[in-house]
Amino acid sequence: MVRCKWCNLKNPKYVSYHDNEWGIQNSDDKYLYEMLILETFQAGLSWECVLNKREYFEKAFDNFDIDKVCSYNTAKIKELLGNEKIIRNKLKINAVINNSKIFKELQNEFGSFYSYLKTFTNGKVIYEIGKTTNKLSDDLSKELQKRGMKFVGSTTIYSYLQAIGAIYSHEKNCFLYKTK
Repeated sequence: MVRCKWCNLKNPKYVSYHDNEWGIQNSDDKYLYEMLILETFQAGLSWECVLNKREYFEKAFDNFDIDKVCSYNTAKIKELLGNEKIIRNKLKINAVINNSKIFKELQNEFGSFYSYLKTFTNGKVIYEIGKTTNKLSDDLSKELQKRGMKFVGSTTIYSYLQAIGAIYSHEKNCFLYKTK
């Protein structure tokens, strides 16, 4: 089977992610939260690097329990900085804690984070390839930054929107390519 050229066929985790997860619309807040955490760590790195550490991130961040992450203190940050199995970037770790609190605020304000996202997407999927940003990612990025989130530039948000299926970007030669 032909897949998107970015998919490393020698990495079973990457192939599985490409085939079964990437670009599939997902409205589950727990998943949306997990992907936001992972995309925060991906900024400036390859997605494959983050994906290879996904299970370690899940364990280190208490199974992506937003309430626990929101309550992380200096001792927990120190523990995370000492965890050699994850990306140990203090700015990103602090951003995840900060962004978790804002994510929770958005859930409370809109009923769910997915409902918040729908104010930008109208629940529709954008089908496009060959881009790293667009008006949707620009607008959402600006709004999240205005609310205080960190590491949520337009390129990161575009990648996030692809991951959660709000933007569908499988390449034309990929067996999963479709236009609607």
